[in-house]
Amino acid sequence: MSTRNDAAAKPAKQRDVWKMTMTAMLSAIAFLLMFLEFSVPIMPSFIKMDLSELPALIGAFAMGPVSGAMICLIKNLLHLFMTTTGGVGELSNFILGAAFVVPAGLIYKKWTGKKSAILGALAGAVLMAAISIISNYFIVYPVYYNFMPKEAILSAYQLIFPKVENILQCLIVFNTPFTFVKGVFSVAITVLVYKPLSPFLKGNYRSQKAPRKRTKNSYQA
Repeated sequence: MSTRNDAAAKPAKQRDVWKMTMTAMLSAIAFLLMFLEFSVPIMPSFIKMDLSELPALIGAFAMGPVSGAMICLIKNLLHLFMTTTGGVGELSNFILGAAFVVPAGLIYKKWTGKKSAILGALAGAVLMAAISIISNYFIVYPVYYNFMPKEAILSAYQLIFPKVENILQCLIVFNTPFTFVKGVFSVAITVLVYKPLSPFLKGNYRSQKAPRKRTKNSYQA
C-alpha cells in the first residue's frame, strides 16, 4: 500500500529528474555558445565576446542558483577536452560565470518578479566584472604570457588607448567594462526570452507544486 510519503516523494523525484535534464540541455547549449565568439572593435583582437553565460542565467532563474552554477561548471568541464590554457581559462570562466548567475538566482528566488530578476542579474554582472580583474591578473594572463609576451599584450592595449601603462590598468580600463557589458547582453536577452521558455524549463512537474502567489510584477510563466 502506498503511503503519503511515497506519494509526496514521486513528484519530488520527477522534479529532480526534470531539473537534471534541463540543466544538462542548457549546459550543452552553453558549451556550443562558447564557440560562437567574436571580436569587438574597441578591444584587442585576443579578447572575444561570447554569450555562453546566457543559458546559465536562464537556468538560475528557472531552477535556482545551484543549477545556474552547475551549467557554468559543466560547460567548462566539456571545454577542457579542447583547452589551450591547461584548464586555467576554463577555471576563470567558471568563476566569473558563477559570480554572475548565482547572485541573480539568489535574488530572484528571494524576491520573485521581473524587476528583481533584472536587478539581480545586473548585480551579478557588476560582481563578475569586478572579479574579472583578479581572475585575469592572477590566473589567466600569467598563462597567456607563455604564448604572448607581456610587452606585446600591453602594446596591443596601448594601440587603442596609449595612456595605459601596465596590465592592471589595462584590465581596469578595458576588461572590466567589457565583462560588464557582456553580462548586460545576457540580461537583455534573458528578459526577452525567459517568460516564453519558462513553462518548458519548469516542465510538467510544475503542476505538482502548490501554485505560487502571483504579484503584479511576476516574472513567472
